Amino acid sequence: MQAFWVTLILPLVSAVTVVPIPLSPGDAPSVNGNLVSLSIEQDRWLDWSGNTTRNTFFFNTLDNLVAITGDDPTIRIGADSEDHTNFNPNIQFVQAAFPPPTTTVSYPEATSVVAGPGFYQGAKFLPPGTGVTWGVNFGGKNLTAVFLETQAIVNAFASEAMQDAGITLDFLELGNEADLYKNNGLRASTYNVAQYTTEWITFATNMSLTAKLAGSDTRIWGAAFAESSHTTTGFSPQGIFANNILTSAPGKFINTISQHHYSGSFCAGNAGLLQDLMTKATIRSNLSAYIPDIQATQDKGLDYVFGETNSYACQGAPTVSNTAGAALWTLDYALFGSQIGISRLFFHEGIGYKYNLIQPETLTMSTLDGHVLNPPLQPHVQPQYYAAIIIAEAIGDSGNTQALEFNINDARISGYGFYESGSLKRAVFINSLAFLSGTTTRPSTHLNLTFSGSGTKPTSFSLKRLVIGHATDGSGLTYGGQTYETSNARVGGTLTTETGTVSVGIDIPATQAILVSFN
Repeated sequence: MQAFWVTLILPLVSAVTVVPIPLSPGDAPSVNGNLVSLSIEQDRWLDWSGNTTRNTFFFNTLDNLVAITGDDPTIRIGADSEDHTNFNPNIQFVQAAFPPPTTTVSYPEATSVVAGPGFYQGAKFLPPGTGVTWGVNFGGKNLTAVFLETQAIVNAFASEAMQDAGITLDFLELGNEADLYKNNGLRASTYNVAQYTTEWITFATNMSLTAKLAGSDTRIWGAAFAESSHTTTGFSPQGIFANNILTSAPGKFINTISQHHYSGSFCAGNAGLLQDLMTKATIRSNLSAYIPDIQATQDKGLDYVFGETNSYACQGAPTVSNTAGAALWTLDYALFGSQIGISRLFFHEGIGYKYNLIQPETLTMSTLDGHVLNPPLQPHVQPQYYAAIIIAEAIGDSGNTQALEFNINDARISGYGFYESGSLKRAVFINSLAFLSGTTTRPSTHLNLTFSGSGTKPTSFSLKRLVIGHATDGSGLTYGGQTYETSNARVGGTLTTETGTVSVGIDIPATQAILVSFN
């Protein structure tokens, strides 16, 4: 699309913040173009992929990201309904039973999922090259079920359609949040990490032999716990390592440790405040608690991912998780995660979940309180999707990008630099001060850019703004003057880019993010 440049009239500057920018990244971590990935609730998986024909809307949302970075998507299919799924070859696609909706949970997870061959074959509709992690039922404690389900998954990915598209089964995951089994009735109340590891080895031996992992590129995600004790005696990476999971026969196929993390819970209807979610210090304290787990994992030579994450557990909090403020949280949360050793963050999605980046199907009930929608709500992206787009653009398509958080002494301003082959190329800045409806004055902060170290100092820049009306807005965002809130999820509108000189600096209003490209 044609681009044009404008000078925007911004709110009155109320603060000045110095942004120290190193010209070289040092040993900053490399970042994948698919840093923001998706975890999808298994029960209604075919609503995402399509069963006999592709869900074009969902395909387009992933394809948009591929077009920016060139990196293949990675998705995880599993979560709570993973441990309620069984296989029946006589069913074509799937039969699922759901509890009734409530005002807190409009679209509850299935209590029973019986999958047929077509359930797994739906992955053929994903973008070519997609890598899939598939969750297998461990909660049911049934070896035959593990065998049948694993066999069906492997057969699906061996199909001609899947092979032609280059869609791969990268990982199998055995069980979802086994540390909660003692609370949800799937195991005894005394269930501990030693018992878990012993059981896991038995069932994973079945799974790995059935999948013939010794002769394939498919590997296993380990852990997938809801929480972490951060100790060798509780449910944590350290706990399973101490119980010798890695030296077991199936444990040798683990090359990635997955943990789950939410910033809070809405399971009983206790909503979190939007500003609390967005706050820079809260994001860092939440994530930094996992540094011991990450270090223990990396010390074993393994990769570390957040295999399931999002804002508030139990599908999100209304007027918080589905808002523009949550988009800024996603942006800062994912980028800070990259700084402490999390290689990918799989943001959890389900049909009608409040915290979705993407709503891929027509919704007949409100996600916020369960009332009937008239007319129904068509497929659409939610504000968090813009964070995925911005992160993709920041990382770029070089395949050789390092990300470095700037040391900004401001409780509301976050910033990250992106370096290609050691040279500064782009930066993302986030103003996480919540600008709420009913507030008349919108504060703005002036960023005074200072550079240090070896390298060529840029003199000018162009930038794109994520423009947000209010932090609580559920729609109406624009990025660089464009929108992804279209009927097919493809970008619409005319690109608007600002230009400026480094010596003058940049203004960023409350509840806004910008992507800066340096010249």
